[in-house]
Amino acid sequence: MSQDPGKCVIVSAPSGAGKTTLVQALLTLEPRLAFSVSATSRPRRAHEIDGKDYWFISAEEFQQRIAHDEFVEWEEVYPGQFYGTLKHELRRIWDSGRHPVFDVDVVGGLDLKEIFGPGALALFIAPPSVEALEERLRARGTETAESLRKRVDKAAHELTFAPRFDRIVVNDDRDRARNEAYQLVRDFLDR
Repeated sequence: MSQDPGKCVIVSAPSGAGKTTLVQALLTLEPRLAFSVSATSRPRRAHEIDGKDYWFISAEEFQQRIAHDEFVEWEEVYPGQFYGTLKHELRRIWDSGRHPVFDVDVVGGLDLKEIFGPGALALFIAPPSVEALEERLRARGTETAESLRKRVDKAAHELTFAPRFDRIVVNDDRDRARNEAYQLVRDFLDR
């Protein structure tokens, strides 16, 4: 992105740490923020809306857009399953006078932090412990024993990246974590 793009807020966390809940709270509390809708080539789930939850495109179209340099960042998370941030999505938000907030995985968060440098606030949402995270994932009731183990192992690995973010918010109490994240975002946007 060639022009001075403005500020952005990056929220990353292992699956089950409460990242999406915190992002939704930030969007409600801070009118200067707008949700950056990521693109993905994974299949759309029944409750998801194209253009609201994700931009759903085929793997082939995703690769064509990569070739045409339409992404700020992207990654192939699983074989044939891509996720990324479209440049036109950020331009839409900045043109509206607001700042994008990203709800992205740890690798995507670090990529965006590197791209936007001091123009970004990168928050890492940490569970109180790996055991607490496992309990949250188990309580969702959406995981098989194998997928639960994979998610917990991935989360333990992702926690090692937390020090590379600007701030770590431990989500041990939803209200406290929301208030802490909101204060950090407000202070950043006010600078």
